[in-house]
Amino acid sequence: MHPRSTQRVGFLPARGAATLAVAVLALLGCASENTHADEGSTSSNDESAAASFGHETGPRVRVNQLGYLPDGPKRATLVSDQTEAVSWQLLDDDGGLAAQGESTPQGFDPSAGLDVHTIDFSDHGDSGAGYTLTAEGEQSYPFDITEDLYTPLRHDALNVYYTHRSGIAIEPIEVDGSLERQEYERPAGHVTEFVPPWEDLPDADVPNRGDLQVPCLPAERFVWNGAEQHASADVYGDPEAWRCPEGYALDAAGGWYDAGDHGKYVVNSGISVWQLLATYERSQNAEVTVDEALGDETLLIPERGNEVPDILDEARWNLEWMLSMQVPADTWMTIDGVEIDAGGMAHHKLHDIAWTGMDTLPHEDPMPRYLHRPSTAATLNLAAAAAHGARLYDQYDEEFADELLDAAESAWAAAAEHSSIFRGPDGVDPNPGGGPYNDHEFSDEFYWAAAQLYLTTGSASYEDAVRTNVHHVGGAEDQVFGTPAFDWKNTAAAARLDLATVDSDLEDREAVIDSVVDAADAYLAVQQDQPFGHPYAPEEYDWGSNHMVLNNAAVIATAFDLTGETRYREAGIEAIDYVLGRNAINNSYVSGYGTYFSENMHSRWYAADHERLPPFPAGKLAGGANSVLGDPTAQGDLSGCAPQFCYIDASDSWSTNETTINWNAALAWHASWLDDMGRAG
Repeated sequence: MHPRSTQRVGFLPARGAATLAVAVLALLGCASENTHADEGSTSSNDESAAASFGHETGPRVRVNQLGYLPDGPKRATLVSDQTEAVSWQLLDDDGGLAAQGESTPQGFDPSAGLDVHTIDFSDHGDSGAGYTLTAEGEQSYPFDITEDLYTPLRHDALNVYYTHRSGIAIEPIEVDGSLERQEYERPAGHVTEFVPPWEDLPDADVPNRGDLQVPCLPAERFVWNGAEQHASADVYGDPEAWRCPEGYALDAAGGWYDAGDHGKYVVNSGISVWQLLATYERSQNAEVTVDEALGDETLLIPERGNEVPDILDEARWNLEWMLSMQVPADTWMTIDGVEIDAGGMAHHKLHDIAWTGMDTLPHEDPMPRYLHRPSTAATLNLAAAAAHGARLYDQYDEEFADELLDAAESAWAAAAEHSSIFRGPDGVDPNPGGGPYNDHEFSDEFYWAAAQLYLTTGSASYEDAVRTNVHHVGGAEDQVFGTPAFDWKNTAAAARLDLATVDSDLEDREAVIDSVVDAADAYLAVQQDQPFGHPYAPEEYDWGSNHMVLNNAAVIATAFDLTGETRYREAGIEAIDYVLGRNAINNSYVSGYGTYFSENMHSRWYAADHERLPPFPAGKLAGGANSVLGDPTAQGDLSGCAPQFCYIDASDSWSTNETTINWNAALAWHASWLDDMGRAG
């Protein structure tokens, strides 16, 4: 969602080779590009596709470049225009024959623009490192087969959040006398106070404008750094669209930077916090789990050793920030020309007055920052995330849990009172300095917030709000699992998943569980038609398609948790293959994992090859293939791409190669589930 950079570097070698039908919406899409070393011959259709999009895609045998679980499915995809089966061989790290067989021709795959075969070597269950798969003279990238394959990814996908923290110095973490993550050390970002009047701002080269006293975006335009800046009238379409009380400001330090920019957004924070909390809650509720895999001292964060699960410590950092974005009680604001008591609502977002430049560490940001107006969506995101947190933190900090529940109930009441306040009208926001995260439909957020409040309190009023919502089973809009299953803008499925998996006295819980299993069946049917093994098949790939693959897979994985049926376990395991390299461009989209992986993602404070910026930490998920091609680099290099090819590992391609906190939350949830399948399954 964010601009801009002009660095383009190819991939580098990595660490370690290592039933009801559910309406699946055909959303606009995503795809990918790559700069691989040329290894082996190519079939005519693979060679043509590579030439068309200006990159080489490596060996035609596409595998999960991290590897496979010993007792899980093991499939690969061969790019070949042969119409008959071809022989394949599985080789161990010494080149010895471990298994062999014949491929299954699948024909033309429109998502890849390639003719392909599938290879199934699931019968081979021996653990080992450095396996390769060969077919038609092509040798795959190496991979491992081991039960603890996903243990490092489980933790790395969560460790990235510490490096996203705002308002705290990022310091090395001592573990057993050794300092870890020294390369990410930096001063705290956005910790100074900024107070109007705007015309008295210091010069632009004064860094680290802070979040300790953040004012509202002014109603009238103003001059900063010699240039006129947008006002709330520009953003919201009317001079009376939003006015704050005189002197109003919030201490909103802390939280996570959202993506490649320095902004912080309540809406995207909500789904991100929910998925991290859900990752932990599943570890407490599901039958197949690894004891204490998400306990204290499992992550590289300052709080390790405090007898609280580290994942809860990390989520709390952002939850506390979300609380700080709530409007204090009895605060009157003008919104859409009407003066209202906005107490209990949450501001939609906080960010700089304009896009900050690339190569800018958070503490170097020279721009003033401001609050955007409250919205119903942000308020319900706060209600849902805070209510969810209240039931999980109660065991460790009862006072904080009470604070969360109070905030959640206050937000619920405020949203009910002000149920249609948008972030702003589409097409009006000039988008200065931050992504819009527009959402004009709130029935799904009401469902989600009601579900979390009910599961935490057991209150009959919240149960009634759940059961009468149009998205509940039997309601007018109860088909909540689309493409994607859920994301920041579509949260009804998040409610449905927790209502199914968290114990409660909900009268129709069995119907809820059935609806999740039915949805899993639909995604499984989609997956079975995909020769690259992923449960995602729109005609065009969407922004952040990789997290959509993973969230669809999470529904399948949850069906295994609910039923114990092997077919859901196998499908949930196979779904990760696409993200880790079994795709048309032969690229792992997770930094540090595989032979060739994304490492030049769009960011202002990470870089693969830079004199002073740290590299992307291992476990960072790139957005992935995006048919929209929403940036000049993608438009210039990828025009006409087949969906899976609409990706480029370039830092100035924010539409295909950004990273975000909600996308990594999807990876963290699924990696945790996969580790449980490997070590406890």
